Amino acid sequence: MKEGTIKFVSSVKIALRWGISDRRVRVMCEKEQIPGAERNGKLWKIPADAKKPLDGRSLRGLGIPSSLRALFSEVDALKEKLRKARPLTEGERGCLREAFLVDYTYASNAIEGNTLTLSETAMVLAGMTVGRKPLKDHLEAIGHRDAFCFLEEFVSSGDPVSELFVRQLHSLVLADKPQDKGAYRRLPVIITGASHTPPQPYLIKPLMEDWVRDLKKAKKHPLVTAALFHIRFEAIHPFIDGNGRTGRLLANFTLMKAGYLPVSIKYEDRMKYYAAFDAYHKNNDAVPLIALFAEAERERLKEYLIAL
Repeated sequence: MKEGTIKFVSSVKIALRWGISDRRVRVMCEKEQIPGAERNGKLWKIPADAKKPLDGRSLRGLGIPSSLRALFSEVDALKEKLRKARPLTEGERGCLREAFLVDYTYASNAIEGNTLTLSETAMVLAGMTVGRKPLKDHLEAIGHRDAFCFLEEFVSSGDPVSELFVRQLHSLVLADKPQDKGAYRRLPVIITGASHTPPQPYLIKPLMEDWVRDLKKAKKHPLVTAALFHIRFEAIHPFIDGNGRTGRLLANFTLMKAGYLPVSIKYEDRMKYYAAFDAYHKNNDAVPLIALFAEAERERLKEYLIAL
């Protein structure tokens, strides 16, 4: 049966296709684990192109909020589909990487106040100068690009996270401020509009040592780990500047290390991003930021699969 442009099939047909019972499919529908499924009286109608969610039992013990189980199942199903897909050529991989890098550099810098547009960011990364835009904005774009390239090399090396790596990454991000790059801040700071006040400078070194040690031992789902350790890094606020850009790169380190695609928090989602930090610091609620990372990963996986 069809509704509009969407073709639906019965739970029985989906059960046969997925090799599971009709009852199991209906339970998945009731738990909202199959996107787009709709109840029709006592029956369920399911999009014909629906993907089989991963068994929710495989997600237990990974710190996934119950409200996000369906989203995580979808993300991991997409990741598995990508793993089984034909490999991209070197040229195709390079094209997708460059497109992501431009968008990621633009978005991460724009969140922090950089005035370059997406097209201007592409021009700067191609080696051109944009008139009437400050040198600082040019250097931030180049620094973020270099930091991401360094991140890729570090992930490929298989080396574990370390304080040295964090400081090297920050040194590349803060290319426009040579006196501050790679150095923990020596002054107390207050983040305007935030509900959290970062710790005093003398606490930064031990807190970062704990951050590195705990990240090495983290056993939660990589998307959960990326979000939680991003919150923790930004709460420490170890550098005088560049914490947001460095923290988002470090979140991608966690994802890439686990075989996920790096993600970009979109500039248009910045208010949702800020609100997620407030939700954690005011109510100890990490779900909004975990959801933001999971949604970003889902969209990146979909983009890759569409390209295939």
